[in-house]
Amino acid sequence: MKKIVVSIILYFFLNVSSFSHLQHYSELNYLEYELFRNNNLIGSHKYDFVKKGNNFTVKSTVNFKITKLGVDLYKYFAESTENYENGIFKSFNSTTLQNKKQKYVKINLISEENKLYIDGSSFKGDANKNYMVGTWWNHEIVKAKAQISAISGRVIEQNVKFLGKENIELNGKTYKALHFKFLSSDETLPDNKKLNTDIWYDEESLIWLKAQFVKQGNWEYRLKNYN
Repeated sequence: MKKIVVSIILYFFLNVSSFSHLQHYSELNYLEYELFRNNNLIGSHKYDFVKKGNNFTVKSTVNFKITKLGVDLYKYFAESTENYENGIFKSFNSTTLQNKKQKYVKINLISEENKLYIDGSSFKGDANKNYMVGTWWNHEIVKAKAQISAISGRVIEQNVKFLGKENIELNGKTYKALHFKFLSSDETLPDNKKLNTDIWYDEESLIWLKAQFVKQGNWEYRLKNYN
């Protein structure tokens, strides 16, 4: 019976239109996450949501550093802008400074050809218009066949598993959450290129609550503030 209930929940969750997905965020202005590595706070990730007429823009800033004995071992800073018009994705661009290495991606919807064009530091070329940028705030990503790296433009085909409902606590508040596991479809990829991330969304508001993954340490995003 539990498996049947979970399947029904997942069916409705994955088969809502794109526009109604954005409607979930129509009143959202701000999201802020704390970023932890091995349970140590190392930085933050902030989103600003700007609405003007039929335009919906999401601006993001990520900033963290890893230090040891007062020495900065790793620094990361990224900024991005994601644009929608009438609920339809139009463009995305980001710049990233990863230590001293610069990365970028520009993605545009080519309406007349019904596809995306990606110009990134890791990939340049066309992509299916239903692929989504891996910025995580939009829960619609759970039904995408692939996500596009928000850092370099690399296309990552994915399988998404719904692991059920959970109660999770963040900053003293308990949320009823939907837990998803994102995995790379291509098993031949090297481990450092594979997608293996757990994501939790609030059951009611569908706000991104938390993320966990392992990559040279245990990483976790935790929702701190929103309005």
